[in-house]
Amino acid sequence: MSVKRFASQVRQSARVGLASLVMFEMILAGPMAGSAQAKEHDGESGKQARTPIKHVIVIVGENRSFDHLFATYQPAKRGETVNNLLSEGIVNADGKPGSNYASAHQFSAVDSSTYEIAPTGKTLYSPLPAPLNGGPTDVCKNNGICTLGDATSSEQGLAEEYYAFMLTGGTGLSGKVPDSRISGVSATAPYSTLLPGPFQLTNANTTDTFPYDSYAASPVHRFYQMFQQLDCDASYVSKKHPDGCLKDLFAWTEVTEGAGQNGQPQPSNFSTDYSPTAKTTGEGATSMGFYNMAQGDAPYTKYLADNYALSDNYHQPAKGGTGLDSIMLFFGDAIWFYDPNSTTPFLPPHNELIWTDNPALAGTVDEVENPNPQPGTNNYWIEDGYGGGGGFGFPGAVFGGGSYTNCSDPAQPGVRPILNYLASLPRPIKPNCDPGHYYLLNNYAPGYFSDGTDAYTDHSTNNTPFTIPPTTQRSIGDVLIENHVSWKGYNDQWDAYLNDKYQLNYGVVGPNSDQYCNICNGFNYQTQIMTNAQILNNNLKDVTDLYADIASGNLPAVSFVKPSGWVDGHPASSKWDLFEGFAKKVVDAVHSNPELWDTTAIFITVDEGGGYFDSGYVQSLDYFGDGTRIPLLAVSKWAKPGHISHSYTDHVSVLKFIERNWNLPAISGRSRDNLPNPKADGDNPYVPTNTPAIGDLFDLFDFGGGHDRQ
Repeated sequence: MSVKRFASQVRQSARVGLASLVMFEMILAGPMAGSAQAKEHDGESGKQARTPIKHVIVIVGENRSFDHLFATYQPAKRGETVNNLLSEGIVNADGKPGSNYASAHQFSAVDSSTYEIAPTGKTLYSPLPAPLNGGPTDVCKNNGICTLGDATSSEQGLAEEYYAFMLTGGTGLSGKVPDSRISGVSATAPYSTLLPGPFQLTNANTTDTFPYDSYAASPVHRFYQMFQQLDCDASYVSKKHPDGCLKDLFAWTEVTEGAGQNGQPQPSNFSTDYSPTAKTTGEGATSMGFYNMAQGDAPYTKYLADNYALSDNYHQPAKGGTGLDSIMLFFGDAIWFYDPNSTTPFLPPHNELIWTDNPALAGTVDEVENPNPQPGTNNYWIEDGYGGGGGFGFPGAVFGGGSYTNCSDPAQPGVRPILNYLASLPRPIKPNCDPGHYYLLNNYAPGYFSDGTDAYTDHSTNNTPFTIPPTTQRSIGDVLIENHVSWKGYNDQWDAYLNDKYQLNYGVVGPNSDQYCNICNGFNYQTQIMTNAQILNNNLKDVTDLYADIASGNLPAVSFVKPSGWVDGHPASSKWDLFEGFAKKVVDAVHSNPELWDTTAIFITVDEGGGYFDSGYVQSLDYFGDGTRIPLLAVSKWAKPGHISHSYTDHVSVLKFIERNWNLPAISGRSRDNLPNPKADGDNPYVPTNTPAIGDLFDLFDFGGGHDRQ
């Protein structure tokens, strides 16, 4: 999501409405054949692909864990197995608790001194805290999208039958209140009767109060929060928990710390339970909600899983949110703060007065994370946040912003317990933290605007000081350029952003709509890409150019595709059915070009799990990750139909696929694409015996024959 979304507090909205069964039947219809011709485009003098795949398209949605979407999915192909809430016995196909529900129980805990990733003093929730409301109340009133004309003029990235969903799904609820649309949640006390574990968001009957086409709240998804939610300790390592992570503090971390407080003191009326007079983190136990494919939720996602290939062991590459996980997809590594005058590692602003040349925003910030609890509180941290105060056209002294960590120094806040955990695992893991480097762990604006100008040194009131300096670290773009393999980044509403670098039109309805996601595009951080006019003009494009390139057969070898904030599927600000519509438009376009379909692999995933609960194994690769499982679909003539891969992978596996397919080197000496492919024994195919290891996604394909399906 764009950094501006945090400042605007998810301004866009939608009104209540239900998707018709007729429309869902249209959605499930397969792609239609066409007659356009495709050209192989590996680069004029570059390396040739070593498989039938001449084109890779990577489509990245937002913020959904594997169990959140695939909780009740059952394999379509005989002999295939899947690891999810249903197969684990945590829930039944009807969404109700299964025989093994207790294995996903959630607890409260005590952390009142220094940050802990495995707090003690745990008590089983009874009941689960009420999940609170999130998302727009009414589309027309809040977003201004009142007609199909409003929808189609604001967003060009949807399959035609999906535009109606931009007019529907509003909550009907105002403010952060218990989401009474969910069974077991009430608008009056007692606000929750939910059992202390996963719960189904939707109602089986589509005429009920929470159908699939509904906006929902967004859980916390920040770095130190996810470590704590997973509740990891080497003493917990067992056959049942090979990662040593019990995954039982998702709700507690949400209601105690949430998305950070930017150094502000805990309010005197703060409570971890909702009441009309209490101040809360505004989430409740939102993280425990899931959709039910067995009852018709996420129909297009299920269609793709049934007919193409799926991974149930694909992970967000870092703990936390969009920024770091998107950076990993492009760099295979984390990026760090440096002194812009010397390009050497440097301490970010730390209790420092900044932007003194702009009186409207000048203020004292602390951009260094400190997840130690404030004195006298239980897990309410000293400094953690996206940054507060003014910016984006709003006046006010800036403050807070803790998002950097020097993870090479165990004396730094929050660092020691993670280093101790990594070192004490059965196979100790190196943190891969260079001395003196302060790595960005959460969402800051990238160092460049999309017109190539420096965003870090721009002190306009319309900008934000919570921006990382431009980096010269290497990305997959450098590797592709050096080896003459063609590539493009196609970003929804890129053209609008070129003329609106401060995103003053963010959320505006109509042709000037600008919901481009700057923190999602790894190239926006990188000097050698953004200061090269030829690359900037030729390689970074809008999704409208993607559709034109597909139709003309001029698709490059590698394409990174990102939807806008309208349709990226991010909870609260978007919906998963809108992302399904975005993905379907691309898949249908490729399938309509027979020669292109014969030579293309489309990977469909999300940036990260959004903080939603997931029951899967999490491998430690370094200090930064991995994080929870997220969905990954491989759509191609060459994908194994109905296959579910259990090989351990994450976003950097996409880079490994590209590198193997075109015989390319790794990005750098420390990037994760140097890791070996995983080996696993027969007892547990999900856990690599040669950790740290990540796969290259080749096992999702059969290059011996190929399968044509509608």
